[in-house]
Amino acid sequence: MKIKDSGQHRTKSFALQVKALGDDGTFEGYGSVFGNVDSYGEKVMPGAFVESLARHKREGSNVLMLWQHDPYQPIGVWEDLAEDAKGLWGKGRLVLDVEKAREAHALLKASAIGGLSIGYREEDTDQDGAVRLLKKLYLHEISLVSFPANRRARVESVKSADRMEDFARRLRDGDPMPIKEFEDILRDAGVPKAMAVQIASVGYAKAIRSESEGEKANEPAAFLKALLGG
Repeated sequence: MKIKDSGQHRTKSFALQVKALGDDGTFEGYGSVFGNVDSYGEKVMPGAFVESLARHKREGSNVLMLWQHDPYQPIGVWEDLAEDAKGLWGKGRLVLDVEKAREAHALLKASAIGGLSIGYREEDTDQDGAVRLLKKLYLHEISLVSFPANRRARVESVKSADRMEDFARRLRDGDPMPIKEFEDILRDAGVPKAMAVQIASVGYAKAIRSESEGEKANEPAAFLKALLGG
């Protein structure tokens, strides 16, 4: 079965894995990951947002950032939205001159809320057994919400500065974080995957091994040398 342009406004929750939640309200990450069957038995397909994003750009319209899908409560702007092989990537900014945006920013930092939900219109769908395939969606808005319909969809707000502070604290306490966690920090900071793996599994592993063996790898110069594989 195939549906063309249902015309109905729908909402759906996705996991936005925020790389950084800055003090100025900026953040970036993925709002939708392709290929996952959600709790409604629906799967967003690659290419679902391409035409919609192009239409917004062509017409000079915006995908809104709302609070709880309320059109009367815009709280920020999406400065960039694009599809890649993984899903729907976005760079957004909460407008902190707006009271509700300041509240949302504080709640996100405190992990008091964590839902993200898109508002869209279905334009092309298909059926694959029990799974509905969402092939083309017109994206109206992306909202921060308290209770996403899909409980697995959460905003993972992690400040890079906080993670680096935790990294340094654990080194000082003689309890270095696992190699995989350090690799994740590097990737969140924008280091390419292959390079992050190399630095973490070679340099970082050598540095923490040296420290555990009683060498002075905790001194900044020595630790940096070991970290870089020297």
